[in-house]
Amino acid sequence: MTLPPQGIARKIGAGALAVALTAVIVIAANLILTNAHLRLDLTRGRQFSLSDGTRRLLAKADRDITLQLYVSRSGDLPVDLKTYARHLEELLLEYRAAGLGRIILETYDPKPDSDAEERATAAGLEPQTLNLYASPVYLGLVARCGSEQQVVPSFAAVEDARLEYTLTRLISRVLFPQKSVLGVLSSLPVLGAPMNQMQMMMGQPPDQGWMAFQMLREDYEVRSVPLETEGIDPEIRTLIVVHPKNLSDRTLFAIDQFVLRGGRLVVCVDPLNATDARSSENDNPMMRMAGSDTSSTLGKLFDAWGVGFDPTQVIADLRAVTTLSGQGQVIESPTFLWIRNDRMNPDDILSRPLDQIMLPFAGSLTDNTKGKRTFTPLIYSSADASCPIDALGAQYATISSIRRHFRPDNVRHVLAARLSGTFETAFPKGPDGTASNIAPAQLLKGNSAVLIVADADFLSNESCVRPVSLGFGLQNYQPINDNLTFFLNGVEQLAGREELLSLRARGSFKQSFRHVDELELRAMRAWQAKEEELSKELVDTRARIQELQQKKGAQKLLLSREQQVAIETFHRKEADINHQLKEVRKELRRDIEKLGIVVKAVNIAAMPLLLILFGVARTIARRQRR
Repeated sequence: MTLPPQGIARKIGAGALAVALTAVIVIAANLILTNAHLRLDLTRGRQFSLSDGTRRLLAKADRDITLQLYVSRSGDLPVDLKTYARHLEELLLEYRAAGLGRIILETYDPKPDSDAEERATAAGLEPQTLNLYASPVYLGLVARCGSEQQVVPSFAAVEDARLEYTLTRLISRVLFPQKSVLGVLSSLPVLGAPMNQMQMMMGQPPDQGWMAFQMLREDYEVRSVPLETEGIDPEIRTLIVVHPKNLSDRTLFAIDQFVLRGGRLVVCVDPLNATDARSSENDNPMMRMAGSDTSSTLGKLFDAWGVGFDPTQVIADLRAVTTLSGQGQVIESPTFLWIRNDRMNPDDILSRPLDQIMLPFAGSLTDNTKGKRTFTPLIYSSADASCPIDALGAQYATISSIRRHFRPDNVRHVLAARLSGTFETAFPKGPDGTASNIAPAQLLKGNSAVLIVADADFLSNESCVRPVSLGFGLQNYQPINDNLTFFLNGVEQLAGREELLSLRARGSFKQSFRHVDELELRAMRAWQAKEEELSKELVDTRARIQELQQKKGAQKLLLSREQQVAIETFHRKEADINHQLKEVRKELRRDIEKLGIVVKAVNIAAMPLLLILFGVARTIARRQRR
């Protein structure tokens, strides 16, 4: 049956109209999706998803927050920084989407001598000079909310794992700019010792205290809390307790109630505090002979919270030995723990960026919470550690003396941990243990977070900084490890907004290709074996030539027949091994190319193939229904 010309024309017109409508739909969808920020995060570490804490903070924003990202796109930005900048911008788009219209994102390219560069410099961004012949490059962020302004001078030093934490903290600071009040309770002069009359007469400068607490004063209002306190000021949101030695039950009760009302606590206990020991010896030299007690603990509070800590035992770790010098001798101490980053929790935002920590005479923390609270280990010893080291004798122990009686217990002892969740009071009957003395407003349960470190000496100046002379009688301090970083970041996390506590450590956005890496590793091992073989042949041949030279005596400058044969043999072996090396490299490239072809085929052909299979299946199903 033949269609009339009018029918053919209508059919062609309908087909053309369908094609035109399809093109319009595709173009419209492309325009809509280009401006829409729609993504599905399927990365293993959810690199492009915001934590719940970040979303809760952004939901509380009641004012506009402007984020100004400065990226030197037209400059000589290295490839790795370009990749990082692209990832940073994509993450900031997630912040804008989650901010429900309160986050305004602006991007600038601070070219040399431009207005953008002038604004970046005025805001405090730090240019990075990559080489002498190129213009400095910028990769920084400015956050503004009303009259408040905070900056990240350069992201070059911000690790992937702390990127979200850095951005969320920045927004928190401009959104809630009030300074937090910190309380410090300590049996040591961490805030500085009072001056006596002799020191004032001699014109000595006042004792500013430990460097860690001097740095706290820059960002917080720091208040001293007496050891005999029976209550913590309600304005104090975070309490730092250092070496709580022989605290009374009334002081422990005050700390107990502070935690139950939601206050955050940083506590550094110690089985053997060297600073306290030196102070006791200076006050009374007979105290050393008597074996004075320099330990500290929170005792009843730890018991109620489910934290095990023995103030009479010090950790010894043969894989964390520190070399010490003093009084004309050098000793290796297994009780001065030098902890590397492989013994720090990589999944926690607080411990992940650390590289090395020194803990003198640290104790061990154990999790006895039975699931009632979250016990998160942050720093721990190696499995080659042992805990039953008597605290009184630990300060005189050396690696040789400990090895004679050392028995590793195959346990990675926890040296620092975070405790969070619902806490129960250690004094249900009040500080005196009698129900009649219970205060009407006494709390029995409450939510909080506590950072516990089983050492207090790690904050002393001797353990974390060294003095640097600036000339003209001026002196500064230089960190010698990450002790200060760990402490200051821990205080900042607890003293900041509650949302910061829930932020996770993010993995690296630079994903490796495991199969390709395995191919390269296999080839490298084969290559290395060949190189070692070549080096051995070279050493043997040179030794043979030297031996022949010595036999030649006066004619050693002339090559003998044996020498010529040896050299020719070596050259032939060298050429043969070089040929084998080339074959190894060719095989590597061949395997990687095959893998690349497979990956491209899957990426390019998979979707069309699925559509074809779907179409075929649909056609078969329709025919079967007929």
